[in-house]
Amino acid sequence: MKKIIFFGQTGCGKTTLCQRLNQQEIRYKKTQAVELLGEAIDTPGEYLENRRFYPALIMSAADAKLIALVSDPTRAYHPIPPAFAGNFSKKVIGIVTKIALATPEQMKASLAELKGAKADPIFFVDTLKGTGIADLAAYLDRV
Repeated sequence: MKKIIFFGQTGCGKTTLCQRLNQQEIRYKKTQAVELLGEAIDTPGEYLENRRFYPALIMSAADAKLIALVSDPTRAYHPIPPAFAGNFSKKVIGIVTKIALATPEQMKASLAELKGAKADPIFFVDTLKGTGIADLAAYLDRV
C-alpha cells in the first residue's frame, strides 16, 4: 500500500479503516491530530468539518501519494464539498463506510457526496465485517 491520507467527518470510520488496512487490532480511538498508521495518514474529522482547517488538510496531503475521501452514509450531514478533489494535484478516491448499517437512500446520499466531490473510483466497505476491504486493499496495492 502506498502512502494514503484519509479525510472525512468525525466518526466516519477513518481510524478503524486505517487499522484494518494495516492489519492492526481494531480499537476505538478518537484522532486528535494528524497521525501516521503504517502507510496511512489519519486526520481528525474536525479538519474537514471546519473550513478554516482546510489549509491543514492540504498541507497534510503533501506527503501522500493518494487521497481518500471517506463518507459515512448513516449520518444526515455530509460535509465534503462539491469539487473538493480539485484542491489537490493527486488522485482522489472515495470510500463509503458502514454499508451494513445504511439504508439504500443513505447509500445514495454518500455516493452523491463523493461523486460531487469528484472522487473516483468509489469503494463501498464495512470495516468491522471486512466487506469490500480486499477490493480496496488490492486497488491501493496497484496504484
